[in-house]
Amino acid sequence: MKQLSHIFGLGLLLVSFATYSDASDTNSEAVSLDEITQGIIARIAEVRPDLPITSVTASPLAGFYDAALPGGQILHFSADAKYFFTGDLYEVQDVGLVNVTEKSRTDARKQMLAQLDESEMLVFSPPKGLVKATVTVFTDIDCSYCRKLHKEIPDLNRLGIAVRYLAYPRAGIDSESYDKYVSAWCADNPKIALTRAKNGQAIEDRTCENPVAAQFQLGGEFGVNSTPSIIHEDGTLMPGYLPADKLAETLGILDPAS
Repeated sequence: MKQLSHIFGLGLLLVSFATYSDASDTNSEAVSLDEITQGIIARIAEVRPDLPITSVTASPLAGFYDAALPGGQILHFSADAKYFFTGDLYEVQDVGLVNVTEKSRTDARKQMLAQLDESEMLVFSPPKGLVKATVTVFTDIDCSYCRKLHKEIPDLNRLGIAVRYLAYPRAGIDSESYDKYVSAWCADNPKIALTRAKNGQAIEDRTCENPVAAQFQLGGEFGVNSTPSIIHEDGTLMPGYLPADKLAETLGILDPAS
C-alpha cells in the first residue's frame, strides 16, 4: 500500500482539521458504528475498489474512525467518509510519544495469531513444560539472517523459547526458495529437511498438499516485508535477526543486566 502515500500525501491532514473533527462528532452521535463502517466501506468501494477494508473501529482521535487494510495500514476517516488521511497517529503523553496506530496493528496481529493452526507450522520447541515464551517467525530458506537465526534454535530452546515457523519465500511463489520450502514441508521429516536446506545442503525435491503459498499471503496480512520477521505472543512484530540472548531480553526472559 505504499502507493497511498504517493497518491494522497499528508496534505489531507491540513484540511480544516478541527472543523471536520467537530462536525464528525456531531454527526456520529446519532449514527452507530455499524452504519459508519458500512458507509466507509461503501464509499471506498465506489472510488478505490482495490483498497479492501478489513475492519473499522472508533479512533482515539475525536470524530474519526480507523479503517484497516490488509498488511496493517490504517486510514483515518471522518464519520461521513468524506475525508481521510494516512500515517501513524501519535499520542503525546507525559512519558513521551506513543504510536497509537502501531498499537492497533499489534492488537490485530495478536488476534490473527490466535486463529493460526500450529499443525501447519514447523515448530522447534523446548520440552513440554519448559516453554517460557513462543515466537512466530516468517522465514525464508535462502535469506542469510534467516539462516543465522535458525542456527540459534538450540540456544533459544535452551532459554525456554519455542519457535514456530511460517513460510515467507521473499522471491514469491514461483521462486526456487518457494520450491525448497515445499520440498522441506513434504519431506519425511520436515524439520530436518528445513535445517539442511537452511544450511545450504541439497534436499530431495518433493511436492504435496502444503500451506506455503497461503502462509506467504498471510505474511502480507501481518505486515511482513522482510525476513526474518519475528512476532511475539502479544502481536508485536520485530523485523530482522537478533541473537538468542537479545531476543530473550525482549521477551522478558533474561535480564539485560545479566
